[in-house]
Amino acid sequence: MSTAITYRAHGITFSEVGAQKVREYLDAQGADVAVAGLRVGVKGGGCSGFQYVLAFDEQRGNDVVFEDHGLRILVDPQSISYVDGSQIDYVDSLTGAGFQVSNPNVTAACGCGSSFRVKDEDEDVSAL
Repeated sequence: MSTAITYRAHGITFSEVGAQKVREYLDAQGADVAVAGLRVGVKGGGCSGFQYVLAFDEQRGNDVVFEDHGLRILVDPQSISYVDGSQIDYVDSLTGAGFQVSNPNVTAACGCGSSFRVKDEDEDVSAL
């Protein structure tokens, strides 16, 4: 039996296109959307301190779980304060295609957009 935590602060959501792309991938993999979803996390690294980690995965016992557009967003407890309130979109542009995180917690980001810093972590970016 899963002991997942349901976190109810601001939440994490999908844009319409983001949800469509996640559903397409999960459907193509034959994944059970009752336990599978998009994992959103952070790790230390990059020129600004943190980088996003996005992966399709199954729910784990200590995950914080959000549901949006009938899909699950899975977040490990250590990452939740860094990504809470974010929206996951899918962008297809001249520079490439992929998921993009719009995160209200970000105070600075590198020029290429692959790493970021959050307000309370400016002094200690090695927390993760």
